[in-house]
Amino acid sequence: MSDKPRTPTPAQTPADDNEIHSGVGVLDKTVKILDALESGPATLGQLVAATKLARPTAHRLAIALERHRFVLRDQHGRFVLGSRFAELAAAAGEDRLLAAAGPILQTLLDRTGESAQIYRRQGEQRVCIAAVERASGLRDSIPVGAMLSMEAGSAAQILLAWEDADRLHQGLRHARFSAAKLAAVRKRGWAESVNERDEGVCSISAPIRNASGQVIAAISISGPSGRMGANPGHRYAPLVMGAGKYLTDALIKASVSR
Repeated sequence: MSDKPRTPTPAQTPADDNEIHSGVGVLDKTVKILDALESGPATLGQLVAATKLARPTAHRLAIALERHRFVLRDQHGRFVLGSRFAELAAAAGEDRLLAAAGPILQTLLDRTGESAQIYRRQGEQRVCIAAVERASGLRDSIPVGAMLSMEAGSAAQILLAWEDADRLHQGLRHARFSAAKLAAVRKRGWAESVNERDEGVCSISAPIRNASGQVIAAISISGPSGRMGANPGHRYAPLVMGAGKYLTDALIKASVSR
């Protein structure tokens, strides 16, 4: 048996930069990009310097991450961490939201007499993740799991109003509401829809935020415009905003107590 020292394989070679190596090269390089952006916006040149990746490789990975919304560009064209991370965090926190949602939706129904829902954005649509309905009479029936457009409705306005500039601009391309309307939504903290999603249907929505202040869902009431009136926001917005704040506070409390 030879006493000649064996040459270590790549997996055995200790890293000289304290990095974690998974054995999947492209994944490790992608994580380098994300780690670099954790410190803030970066140009392609800054990414190359921070990651020590070849410029074509850094560019290719950053563009691929951008297509999946893990990376976005700011107004100066620099790469920044994207909204997909917030979406995944929202999905991970959905159980905590749903645990607190039922009683609040029922209270909202009892106080307004209208169906109540919670929506979360899923790609270019929004999904109803919780709902309660009137027991009788004319109502806007939205079942749990229903996928609705992001182009109309007060919940869509809420879920788009606080997005980054690029996604907001893209979302407005086919929307039935304007940038000015979303600016008003951000200022007052609630959104109103009258005959926007469907003729004869009104809705009022408010944001639900996580512990970081990001809007992760919208809480809404909806019903026929004949019953809710031409300006339902003036009547119902305080109740919907109060419900949204209660759920926001519940998520913050759950986050702190973990």
